[in-house]
Amino acid sequence: MSRQESTNEGTKFKRGDEDEDDEEDGKGREAWERTYADERSWESLQEDESGLLRPIDNKTLYHAQYRRRLRTSSTTRIQKGLIRYLYIVIDLSRAAGETDYKPSRMVVVARQVEAFIREFFDQNPLSQIGLLTLKDGVANSLTDLGGSPESHIKALMGKLTSSGDASLQNGLDLVHSHLNQMPTYGHREVLILYSSLNTCDPSDIMETIQKCKASKTRCSVIGLSAELYICKYLCQETGGSYYVAVDEHHLKELVFEHAPPPPAIAEFAIANLIKMGFPQRAAEGVISICSCHKEAKVGGGYTCPRCKARICDLPTECQICGLTLVSSPHLARSYHHLFPITPFDDVAPSVSSDPRYLAKNCFGCQQTLLNPGNMPGSRVCCPKCKQYFCLDCDIYIHESLHNCPGCESFRHSKSNGTVEG
Repeated sequence: MSRQESTNEGTKFKRGDEDEDDEEDGKGREAWERTYADERSWESLQEDESGLLRPIDNKTLYHAQYRRRLRTSSTTRIQKGLIRYLYIVIDLSRAAGETDYKPSRMVVVARQVEAFIREFFDQNPLSQIGLLTLKDGVANSLTDLGGSPESHIKALMGKLTSSGDASLQNGLDLVHSHLNQMPTYGHREVLILYSSLNTCDPSDIMETIQKCKASKTRCSVIGLSAELYICKYLCQETGGSYYVAVDEHHLKELVFEHAPPPPAIAEFAIANLIKMGFPQRAAEGVISICSCHKEAKVGGGYTCPRCKARICDLPTECQICGLTLVSSPHLARSYHHLFPITPFDDVAPSVSSDPRYLAKNCFGCQQTLLNPGNMPGSRVCCPKCKQYFCLDCDIYIHESLHNCPGCESFRHSKSNGTVEG
C-alpha cells in the first residue's frame, strides 16, 4: 500500500468520525427527527397501573394547578391595587438571540409579551403600561405609559433586533425617572424579562436599587438563562418575585402571573378619593389637535370634560390639565377584583352517595358530565346555587365571566317572581 492511499484512508476515517459526532450532536438528524427531538414528545407519556403507556391528561393537571392557585388567593381578603403603572423591560442584548427557545429567545419573549399586554388590559382596564428595551449597554424607551394595547404591540414588533450587552442599572434608572412622576395612589411596578448572564453598568447598581425601594417601586424579574444574584437581590429589596423559566410554557405561566392586581402596599392601602373625568366621544369629521400626539386629526377620539382637549385612547391622563380620564365600563370591569366570585367545590364521583342524582350536563355549556360507560366525570359545584359545572366552565367563570350563571339565573327568576306576585 502506498503512502498516498494510506493518507486517503486516514482522511476517510476522520470524516467518518466527524459525521458520527455530528449525528450525536443532533446536526445529522433528518428534519422529522429533529422535530420530535425538539418537542420531546416522549415526556408526555406516563405509565398506568397495568404497566401500559398512556398520554398525560394535561387538561386535568392544568385544572388542578389552577384550583390550587385559586384556593391560595381566596383564603384571605387582601386589598389590591386597581390602578397600576407597569413598565415591561425587555432584554434585547446578544443573549436574546440564543436559540434554546425556538426560534429564539427574543421572538418567544415578544410573543408572550403581546399576549400578556392584551390580558393585562382585560383584567386592569384602569392601568397603564410602558415598554423599555436593553441593548448595547443602554436603555431605550419604546412607548410611554398608556392604555392602548395595539400601540404597544406595534412598537415592540417593529424593534425586534438584538445586539450588545444589557445594562440593568440603566434600565432601572430610566424606569425610576418615569414612575417617580406618577401619582402616589397608583402602584408602581416593573417586570423585567432578562436573558443575559451579566449586566454592564456605569456605576454602583446598589444605589439604584435603593432608589427603587425608596420610591415604592415593585420590581420583578423573569430569567431565561440562569439565576443571577443581582436580580434576586433586586426582587427581595423591592418586594417583587424572581423566577427562571425552564421552557416556553413555563415562561407563559410566569408572565401571566403578573396580570392580576398585586396586594396593595400598606402605605398606599389607605382609602382616598381620586378625581376622575368621563370624556365624551368626539364628533366625526371635526378637525382638532391631539394633545397626546401633538398633531391635527380628523374625527374620533375623546374630549376632556375639564379643559376640552382632545385625546385618543382611554384610560389616560390629560396632557393639559392632568385629570385622570376613564370610561364607565372600565370601572365596571375593575369591580370583580374587589369582590371575587367564591371558588367552586370539587365533586368526587366516588364519594357521592348515588351517582344517579348527580346532574348529567354542565349548567354553563350544557355539555355532558359523564365519562364513557355513563360514569360520572370530573365536575365542580357552586356552594351557593348548588349547580354543577365542567372544568372548562369553572376556569372561564372565575377568569373571564366573574359571575356564576346559576346564581344569576336564580336571582333573575326570583326577581321575576316578586314582580309577578
